Amino acid sequence: MNDYTTSTQGRELGWDDIIENDSPAFVTLPAGIYPFTVTGFERSRYNPTPNAKLPPCNMAVLTISIMGPDGFEVPVKDKLYLHSSCEGFLCEFFTAIGQRKHGQRVQMDWGRVQGARGYAKVGVRRYTSDGEEKSINEIKRYLDPEDKSIPNAQPLPAAPAVGYGYAATPGAPGTYAPSAGPAAQPQQQTAMPGYNGGYHPGQF
Repeated sequence: MNDYTTSTQGRELGWDDIIENDSPAFVTLPAGIYPFTVTGFERSRYNPTPNAKLPPCNMAVLTISIMGPDGFEVPVKDKLYLHSSCEGFLCEFFTAIGQRKHGQRVQMDWGRVQGARGYAKVGVRRYTSDGEEKSINEIKRYLDPEDKSIPNAQPLPAAPAVGYGYAATPGAPGTYAPSAGPAAQPQQQTAMPGYNGGYHPGQF
């Protein structure tokens, strides 16, 4: 559902500029429930390939910053399709960030999405590239702030323009719930070119 891409934010470099900042190492967090912040949002358009399940429609491209142990953040790309068959996923997202309550009828307010916070169930997607097995994180579900599966959730100061969503405190106990077992250690991760993220009907 997600991919890692190079951010387009920043500034143009001159031919004689000084450079010093190396690219950050990609890691994969173990599957679990994590606090997140929406750090990027853009309006786009979904143009399906032949035999796709969805017709052309509007599409929201989100950059989701997942807060892991000790305040470590992992950026994940997620896509929300503005189509009636995906309305449940849209409701799930806007409930998670505090713009609606379960069962409530609301108008989507995309102007208040960037900076919004909440909790999400994060999974690990494994794939093979150039004969090497790799992995990336993906958003499996956005969680209702009142979801009982959120471990020790604390209503902390919200980001600007957020309703009753939650924020993460780096290093605070109980702010994430990784799965137990060998996968519990972050893994080195590389970018996955051409991988398109987002929700797909019937995937869950």
